[in-house]
Amino acid sequence: MKRFVLIFILFFSINGFAQDSTYTRKIINVLTSKNFWGRGYTKNGMEKAADYIFAEYKKLGLIPFSTDYKQHFSFPVNTFPGKMMVEVNGRKLIPGKDFIVDNESAGLKISSNLEKIDSLNFQGNSNLKVVLKDKLTWSVATEVADYTTVQVNRKNFTETPKSINAEIENKFVPNFDASNICGFVKGTKYPDSILIITAHYDHLGGMGAETYFPGANDNAAGVATLLSLAKYYANKPQPYSIGFICFAGEEAGLLGSRYFTEHPLVALNKIKFLINLDLVGTGESGITVVNASVYPKAFAILNKINNEHKYISKINSRGKAANSDHYFFTEKDVPAFFIYTQGGPTAYHDVFDRPETLPLTEYNDLFKLIIDFNKKLME
Repeated sequence: MKRFVLIFILFFSINGFAQDSTYTRKIINVLTSKNFWGRGYTKNGMEKAADYIFAEYKKLGLIPFSTDYKQHFSFPVNTFPGKMMVEVNGRKLIPGKDFIVDNESAGLKISSNLEKIDSLNFQGNSNLKVVLKDKLTWSVATEVADYTTVQVNRKNFTETPKSINAEIENKFVPNFDASNICGFVKGTKYPDSILIITAHYDHLGGMGAETYFPGANDNAAGVATLLSLAKYYANKPQPYSIGFICFAGEEAGLLGSRYFTEHPLVALNKIKFLINLDLVGTGESGITVVNASVYPKAFAILNKINNEHKYISKINSRGKAANSDHYFFTEKDVPAFFIYTQGGPTAYHDVFDRPETLPLTEYNDLFKLIIDFNKKLME
């Protein structure tokens, strides 16, 4: 019996920091639920997500960077809160699956014949365009065009578009209120030195009153991993302080992270390293590290750890790129990696990025790799 207990203790001393993925799954399921409406700009989706993360920070005992966990800012955004009806050739199309409207589109109500421009492009009146696409990918716009573009999935609609009946409602919000959620675990030996983990919690929100974009991989998975790391470090304070920032406004152009670097709640020169997590819900084909070639010594450390423990099948090196929230920190001379996983489901910026199809293939291994990497940075 004593031998069994000893083996049990030894096992957990080795594997104790492999975070229970049940917590991660719970976070992903909550953030992608209908109640959060794509963590975007209608039905208070982003605000609900911010409040949920705020509550998790408080539960874990994180210390706010300032007087509050929230860093407020605002920006303009084009939203689609209501009517989203499109019929082509008399056939009613399903929002998100059969069609999307371009994110900068104006609202309109129209019944019109369509003039063929070429095999993929069709014109209604001067204010309406119809485009056939192989994949429907949505985003967020901070301005409104003077026309409307409807993208139709040509895999689901094989006819030549000849007529359209549409009613689309948009609402431009010049000052949409958002907030970054910021907290930290105080270091035990060098509290003024800080390592930071970041992830954006916003997604695309909803297109009309009945269609929303869940955003499981992008980026509920990143937020869930961040919160799992926060849970670990809250129970095991480190020599350095460990900070956690969940950004808003990433999908609108990295606006939350840009605001933070322009109005930092911690001196940027105190940040020894930053790891940004975005699209980390897969991993069959390994991971990619943006800024690997910018910080070769740090990348060598990461690779050495991975080679020793065989965590990830492959770590791909990538150079500088303005493709997620690490970017403006790098521009301010804060060393940073942006890590994303590869392989698995290809859903991206569409209605199919759902929690039930997200495998979290390399979640535990990525978790352990980050823990070991941060530990090495604090030596």
